[in-house]
Amino acid sequence: MKRRSRSRSQVGTYLQADSGTDESGPRSSSAVLEVLVVFVLVFVVQGLTALVGVMGTFFVLGPPLTANPWTIVTSVYAHDGLGHLVSNGLALLVFGWPVARATTRARFHAFVAVTGAVAGTAQIVLTRLLASVPLVPVAPSPGVLGASGAVFALLGYLLASNRLSSGLGSIVDVPPWLSALVVVGLAVAVTAATASPGVALLAHFTGFVVGAVAGRARVLAVGAGRDSARV
Repeated sequence: MKRRSRSRSQVGTYLQADSGTDESGPRSSSAVLEVLVVFVLVFVVQGLTALVGVMGTFFVLGPPLTANPWTIVTSVYAHDGLGHLVSNGLALLVFGWPVARATTRARFHAFVAVTGAVAGTAQIVLTRLLASVPLVPVAPSPGVLGASGAVFALLGYLLASNRLSSGLGSIVDVPPWLSALVVVGLAVAVTAATASPGVALLAHFTGFVVGAVAGRARVLAVGAGRDSARV
């Protein structure tokens, strides 16, 4: 997300790949390709709207949120340059592919849109709140765009739903407060790894936390996958 994001890593996943169908609809990794196509189409439209000076009106989420409320969603699919688009696209392929293979297209698209919107909104709201606190060196975000909040949510989902974390959770009685502490610690670590000028760090942090909570709850699991999610 710009204020800008790049994320590189890969994790094993407990989600079971399945291109079949069930009562919740078809499961297919094609949803990832569809999101990538949307990225490219939106990027082209951004260029056209920039020529007439209205790109920000349609694609940049900024304060107040009520000014251009559609940007809460459209900003998720917009990018600040080709490099930003490519980096987020590659991260989406790495983290989104196994998730898309284990859920329905509708759920995957909804997950990307909702987590990206929540992350972008958190960046705007939280930076304004922190900027009002004395001695806190945070400036309000003038605007954000990009899919990295959703990408970090996919990463968080994978880490929380992979075989190792599920197996440990079934063997060791981990108190809720410790689980929450681990999630926050991981969120801080992966967020700090992407820290650089202009990067929307609070969006990254929020996306990861939301994704991890969703992964722990198996919100994207369908059919038998949901029933067998916890060992």
